This record gives sequence, C-alpha cells and structure tokens, in this order.
Amino acid sequence: MPARYFTLEEANALLPELEPVMAELLARRAKVVRQRHKIAPILDDPHGDMGGAAATEMALDFVRITELVEQVQAFGCLLKDLNTGLLDFLSERDGREVYLCWRYGEPRIEYYHELHTGFTGRQRY
Repeated sequence: MPARYFTLEEANALLPELEPVMAELLARRAKVVRQRHKIAPILDDPHGDMGGAAATEMALDFVRITELVEQVQAFGCLLKDLNTGLLDFLSERDGREVYLCWRYGEPRIEYYHELHTGFTGRQRY
C-alpha cells in the first residue's frame, strides 16, 4: 500500500472521526489492564476454571482492541503509542517527510516531528 501524505488540514479534519475510536480503544486497554490483575490468580490455579467468564470477557476485549486498531490504521495514520493515544500522520514539510503528531485529548494537531526523532522531537507546526 503506497504511503499517504496528509496536509495539516486533512489530518485535523479526521480528528472528529478518530476521537471516538481512540476513546474506546483507550478505555478497552485500561479495562484489560485492570482485568489482568484480577484474572492472573485465577489462571494460576491448576484446579480453577481457567478464568471462565472473566477470561472470555478479556478475550473479547482483545478482539475489539484489534478491530479498533485496524479502524485507526484504515484512516492512513500510524498508531504510535496505545498507552497515550499517540497518532502520527505522514506529511511533507519544506520538501522532507515528517510526521504530524497528535495525542488523544489534544484539541487539534499542532505539532510535527522528523521521522527519526519521535515524540520527544515534537515541534510546533
């Protein structure tokens, strides 16, 4: 699949569609993290039911997380950090490739970074 380049305006226009997907994705991830601590002792019990309903629910959450990640990727952006909801959009600036960088909760895309620098190299657009 060829790379898609976004203008700042195009990437910002996608945020209203991406935000609810990211909200659910982050909520599901947080739920799985909470469940993990509850289910671990059950799974370690050789005489237990291997997690039963709790394990099934967690498996369904993992399936949904996978679906949500695929939805995000279908927009053409890159999910860089599931913990913080960090997305990158490939773009061009001054004749070079850069990533427009957005983190869930930010009102709009206002930052970019070089391909090799990552989040720590963010600069205001």
